[in-house]
Amino acid sequence: MPGERSAGAVIYHQGEERTFLLLKYGWGHWDFVKGNMEEGEEERDTVLREAEEETGLQPGDLTFHPRFRETIRYFYRRENRTIHKEVVYLLAHSATREVRLSHEHTDYVWLPLPEALDRLTYDNARRVLGAAASALDE
Repeated sequence: MPGERSAGAVIYHQGEERTFLLLKYGWGHWDFVKGNMEEGEEERDTVLREAEEETGLQPGDLTFHPRFRETIRYFYRRENRTIHKEVVYLLAHSATREVRLSHEHTDYVWLPLPEALDRLTYDNARRVLGAAASALDE
C-alpha cells in the first residue's frame, strides 16, 4: 500500500490571549499548516518550508516548542488507490499574526483554544490541538 509522510505545525501567537492559526483548505476543511516531506528533509525543515509557502510566515518568525511532537495516521483514497498517511505535528510560536495565504487555501483565522477546537474539521486535529495546548500550559 502506498504511503505518504507529512509534517505540520500547530502555530500559535501569544498576545493578550493565546490564539492558534487555522487554515481553510480548498476542499473546505479547517486544519493546520502541513505538507509532504521532501527527500532529505527533517520534520522542522518541512514545517518551515510549508509555513512559508502556505502562510508567508518566515523561518525567523517561528520558534519551536522543544518537547512537542504528535503523530496521526489515517487512510485516504486517491486515483482508486488507498494511501496510508502519517503526519507529524510540531508546535511553534509565531512572532507575528501577519499571514499571506497561498493558492492552496481559501481562508485563515487566529482563534483562542475553544473556538479553534470548534472550527477544526477532524477529530484527530482536535486531539493534536488539545495536546499542544496542554504542552503550553505545563
